[in-house]
Amino acid sequence: MKPAPVAFHPLARLLHWSMAVLIIAMLFVGVSMIADLSPRHTLLISVHKAIGLALLVLVVIRIILRLTLPHPPVPTDLPPLQRLAAGASHLLLYALMLAMPLIGWGMLSAGGYPLPLQLPALLPHDLQLYAVLRRAHGWLAYLLFATVLVHLGAALVHALIRRDGVLRSMWPGPIRRQPLEAKE
Repeated sequence: MKPAPVAFHPLARLLHWSMAVLIIAMLFVGVSMIADLSPRHTLLISVHKAIGLALLVLVVIRIILRLTLPHPPVPTDLPPLQRLAAGASHLLLYALMLAMPLIGWGMLSAGGYPLPLQLPALLPHDLQLYAVLRRAHGWLAYLLFATVLVHLGAALVHALIRRDGVLRSMWPGPIRRQPLEAKE
């Protein structure tokens, strides 16, 4: 049996960092889009839709890779509650990354708005459903932002305090062959 890898597959790392940049951009575009009713508003909406669609495609690929490629284990010395929190936060991140563009697509469908790339409507035209989905999309965006901040905080704890190689295992570029459990 092959030993567990010390780093994520390069494609998984590329997707991780590409999606991180897109998600942060998406959150800022979303906030700007709501707060700005200038002539840029239409452009911001178009950019928001395009990034959302790109993120939907990327998260599906990422989920497939996560389920099919071997990945580094969680450090064995991590307390059980932290192991549980790490797993739960990753599940929440994946769920939000999948739900946000789908809810956005459904919201546009229910609102009768044009869809990018002439995609089919996910839901029938229903303004009450649109209102519910719009509110859910907004609240879930706040939850996604908070979850990203917690994820970033945990990565920094692993890198700067625990020094257990967790951040290094997802960092772009070459990886030194060192077990995750080794302390520097």
